[in-house]
Amino acid sequence: MPQIATIAGHVTYTPGDGAPMVIPRGPVEVELAPDSAVLSWEAADRVVGSTAIPRTQFDEYVADGKITLKDGSGA
Repeated sequence: MPQIATIAGHVTYTPGDGAPMVIPRGPVEVELAPDSAVLSWEAADRVVGSTAIPRTQFDEYVADGKITLKDGSGA
């Protein structure tokens, strides 16, 4: 079940072998799995951004306060 979270700090993902891309601050939808987290956000008007990041990286962002879950719980 997806959760709502907020990007509150510098959060990046790396598409393929490319350079890291910044996920904009603001609301995101998060779908957690044991080994990954899928984040979806509105990148522009009617344009959705989406990426999967390793669960360990997601947990670090939460622990650092860069991603906050809406219900206030940890990852």
